[in-house]
Amino acid sequence: MLKARESVRTLKEYHPPLGDREGLRLDFNENTAGCSPRVLECLRNLDAEVLAKYPVREKGESAVATQLGISTYELLLTNGTDEAIHLICETYLEPGDEAIVVVPTFAMFEIYAAATGARVCSIPAAGDFRFPTEAVLAAVNSRTRFIAVANPNNPTGTLVALSDLKEIAQAAPDAALLVDEAYFEFSGESIAPSWRELPNLLVSRTFSKAYGMAGLRIGVLMGDAEQMRMVRRASSPYNLNSVALACLPSALADQEYVERYVREAIEGRALLEAELKIFTTEDTEVHRGTPTEVRYWPSRANFVLIYLGERCKPFIASMRERGILVRDRSSDYGCKDCVRITVGAREHNQRMLSALREVFVELGIREQVAR
Repeated sequence: MLKARESVRTLKEYHPPLGDREGLRLDFNENTAGCSPRVLECLRNLDAEVLAKYPVREKGESAVATQLGISTYELLLTNGTDEAIHLICETYLEPGDEAIVVVPTFAMFEIYAAATGARVCSIPAAGDFRFPTEAVLAAVNSRTRFIAVANPNNPTGTLVALSDLKEIAQAAPDAALLVDEAYFEFSGESIAPSWRELPNLLVSRTFSKAYGMAGLRIGVLMGDAEQMRMVRRASSPYNLNSVALACLPSALADQEYVERYVREAIEGRALLEAELKIFTTEDTEVHRGTPTEVRYWPSRANFVLIYLGERCKPFIASMRERGILVRDRSSDYGCKDCVRITVGAREHNQRMLSALREVFVELGIREQVAR
């Protein structure tokens, strides 16, 4: 009887709630306004020949390299950040190796690492979801081959000091340290191109968030030229489709659109955090206090994580009744009764804040806490 590998049979499954997403989508950290008009114009002008030919990614890689100020030998375009993670795991991990992942974080780190047969060492975040640098350093051993860090982190929005990331890379020279910068545009902090001094460092980014192109699945993996040559060996030459590659130059050309969207998202993040601060106690340690408290964690991404206690599920349902989707993160480590809300275009932020205030009144939060 045909059987999958043991590491696959025992793999944790990840099922994002993608069904029935009608409404204002503040649940998946997508760009709420969509992509640049230039990208839409490019789509309208595509002809049958583009779809008939196999995709060629070199032109797109050259455009991205120019935009980032690095060499084409230092990057690889990928089918979203997911493929970048997958390729790193396939390139560097073997059964019996170890991978270090700080939780809560993006689920695909653990899934792709475990699928290779490697042992995943999950390290809990410190209080207030701070990155546990010392614990990570203590976990590094002779079998460590992969360390994954989302910076800013999802779902918490927290940021790791670049000096800490460099210290980890130096402490684990035989391990690939992946710093996933999917939300880089909203934090403004990047470790690129530190791989020139730390050849075991790899950095991933995506066009799914700030650029509003999640449906086209374009990511970029960056690193030392020799390491990227190895990763490229594990990649299909046709991993990106022709439509995505055709639209990429138009997206890169409209930086004004991206910068404007990022400004509005950061503005919305500040407004949401200011609203939540009214209901937040000084002690923001994870899940301390009564189940009726409201707490949030300051974010450097395009979302905010909020603890609502016993009101978490009613809040999500009431927001949905108003046509606004938010994400229940209760299944993530340390995030029980937490909801994550995406911020985006100014008009969407205002609609979300208005609904949030209504729901807080409906659930008795505003009267109870902000008398």
